[in-house]
Amino acid sequence: MARKIIIDTDPGQDDAVAILLALASPELEVLGLTAVAGNVPLPLTQKNARIVCELAGRTDVPVFAGCEAPLSRKLVTAEHVHGKTGLDGPQLTDPSMPLQDTHAVDFIIDTLRAEPEGTVTLCVLGPLTNIATAFRRAPDIIPRVQEIVLMGGAYFEVGNITPTAEFNIYVDPEAAAEVFAAGAPLVVMPLDVTHKALTTQARVDGFKAMGTRVGDMVAAWTNFFERFDKEKYGSAGAPLHDPCVIAYLLQPDLFSGRHINVMVEIGSDLTLGMTVADWWRVTKRPANAMFMGDIDADGFFALLTDRLARL
Repeated sequence: MARKIIIDTDPGQDDAVAILLALASPELEVLGLTAVAGNVPLPLTQKNARIVCELAGRTDVPVFAGCEAPLSRKLVTAEHVHGKTGLDGPQLTDPSMPLQDTHAVDFIIDTLRAEPEGTVTLCVLGPLTNIATAFRRAPDIIPRVQEIVLMGGAYFEVGNITPTAEFNIYVDPEAAAEVFAAGAPLVVMPLDVTHKALTTQARVDGFKAMGTRVGDMVAAWTNFFERFDKEKYGSAGAPLHDPCVIAYLLQPDLFSGRHINVMVEIGSDLTLGMTVADWWRVTKRPANAMFMGDIDADGFFALLTDRLARL
């Protein structure tokens, strides 16, 4: 039986690749995509989510627009990484599939109440605003969540938007703090993992070699956004952050980590949005997250290339 998932996302080229991976995998039943403001504002993230569904030939997957701003802060975006559309690189056409009338938060609440308890996984690829808002409005859904698997935070790698904070957590730290404290089973893909999943030239060439529109688009997207990471980090390519979330559901043995306590800093201007991960278990705070630390990068890209070639 396919695992039921909701993908909460702010596409973003790496979000797009993650969505494509999910839609190409029969082990997963994508109940819907819920867009949130993050990499770019909400009008673009909901549009981009529909563009990706159409690219995959999956116009049957409903897309919902969610929160347009963090719980209590001004929105910070990342056009400097993803371009003004969020999907800069290849030429794109506007989607023709409709945006659903229901608000994303209502869809999350209604779905978790309607599906059997413990059968829906939330795959979170952007700021946690939609999820925290749903938990605030309907705390009864929290124990109904099978698992939350998210991309966010860091430990050894520390920060990519400030010296101490990863972008997704920094954009809405209050939302992240609430979700981390909610008690739902939580798996975290931090920068420590995603920065080991680099789009080297050989791996980009593998996308191009598919000879498909999906392969060409993924190669073009990665070629665009890797310029930022190559310049900033001096790395051989760019990290494919968000596909790690979907890859974990498909092949969890690609990843290793520790079940530890993770808290989000919301009170300090200096370290706002930092994920304070008790990696060495030096406190007595109870573990609340499976915090990943390593990835089999070759296995990850083998899975990604195999699945994307199916679209």
